[in-house]
Amino acid sequence: MEFKHLFSMILPMKLIWLPLLALSVFFGCTPKPIALLPEYPNTLMSPAATEELHGYTEENYDELLDLFRQNCRSSRTKKLYASTCKFAEGNVSNAAEFFKEHFSLYRIEPTAEKPILTGYYEPLLYGSLTPSERFKYPLYARPDDLLRIELSELFPELKNKRVRGRLVGNRVIPYLSREAINRNDLNASVICYVDSKVDRFFLEVQGSGRVKLDCGDDIFVGYADQNGHPYRSIGKELINRGILRKEEVSLQSIKQYLRDHPNDVENVLYANPSAVFFTKKSKPATGAMGFVLTPERSVAIDRRYIPLGALLFVQSDSVPYRVSRFVFAQDTGGAIRGAVRADMFMGYGERAERIAGALNAPLALWIALPKEYAYNREGSQKE
Repeated sequence: MEFKHLFSMILPMKLIWLPLLALSVFFGCTPKPIALLPEYPNTLMSPAATEELHGYTEENYDELLDLFRQNCRSSRTKKLYASTCKFAEGNVSNAAEFFKEHFSLYRIEPTAEKPILTGYYEPLLYGSLTPSERFKYPLYARPDDLLRIELSELFPELKNKRVRGRLVGNRVIPYLSREAINRNDLNASVICYVDSKVDRFFLEVQGSGRVKLDCGDDIFVGYADQNGHPYRSIGKELINRGILRKEEVSLQSIKQYLRDHPNDVENVLYANPSAVFFTKKSKPATGAMGFVLTPERSVAIDRRYIPLGALLFVQSDSVPYRVSRFVFAQDTGGAIRGAVRADMFMGYGERAERIAGALNAPLALWIALPKEYAYNREGSQKE
């Protein structure tokens, strides 16, 4: 999201002030984009005007302030919004004025990856703690032999880069692919067994969900780790095979094809070698920051480009879902690649699944930063 610092401007009275104060347009000259922060040199941003946020709806700033305060419980958020978090802890009489006075908005420049907004949801699966003819697909916890190597500890320039593998003799080799996991005994405990390998696959894609057990209990599960293999879209696989056209691809159309062609299920799923492992949770869907995700307020981002905890503004016109609002970067995902890329959490239930499954739309993205990160007139950033 990009916020341009403008001189104070008066919006129509029927609109609530946006949570920002914009910069001037520098006497008609467009300032050159600069790096978001020193830690994010590949994310370029430019000061943005509220006028760019055409079509945004009236914001609920009281709700936004409550969510911002919750976000400030994270050390990541406090690092990025130190002063604003302190102000938010105090007595804020007017939430809209708080955001206007303490934030500036910047537009995030797209990288090579296409700017896209997608959606995800909390799926419901059916399972059992013991295997049976119906419940025979294991939901694995993190394997005991899975190694995660933080490359930045050896090479600081590779911040947030990590590889996963397993030790064979004195060599670290890639961990098992999805197909190999399915064909071998895995060195991992089983959380439960579910009745559909397709639903299990989409649980991995979503990252968290709930399982209704045959005993009547519900358990929540969330992302624990993954096998280190790159994520490959099975939607693209079906396009490449001529089974679906690009405009036909959605969660619903993929599921329908797999239901209609049970003998092709494994072949299609194996096109994605990435596999996710889970852990039991005590609460519903949580993101990478450990917070319970808020429907249509929480997004997953690529943390190589956008810091977790950031206050963002997403804008996209899409049928059946149009959105123009503030959100929080609270999650990540293997398929989320690029600076202008977001995956919006839609919640739980049929509506959430329907919208999330069909959402694939062009995206414009802005970030709200404290005013101490303002541009100077030479187009550089000062803290």
